[in-house]
Amino acid sequence: MSWRDLANRVRREIHVYRLVLVDKRTPWLSRILLGAAIAYMVSPIDLIPDFIPIVGHLDDLIIVPLLVVTALALIPREVIDECRQKADIGRKD
Repeated sequence: MSWRDLANRVRREIHVYRLVLVDKRTPWLSRILLGAAIAYMVSPIDLIPDFIPIVGHLDDLIIVPLLVVTALALIPREVIDECRQKADIGRKD
């Protein structure tokens, strides 16, 4: 998988998460967890400062995916599948 493919995949997943966040069938706890993951990712404040070698970025690699996986586990599968289809349709236009 090339860097370009990986970047496109990440971009698609972020678009899917945005669609999931605004879907009315998404449980409120999932919305909070996804929102927290996004906020933590873009926030300059970390639990472990990034200037500490290796460990500083390790918290980003653990906390964000953990929040996303937990949130997605609480969302009905049909909601996620439908949002993935919408993301694919929006990308082709």
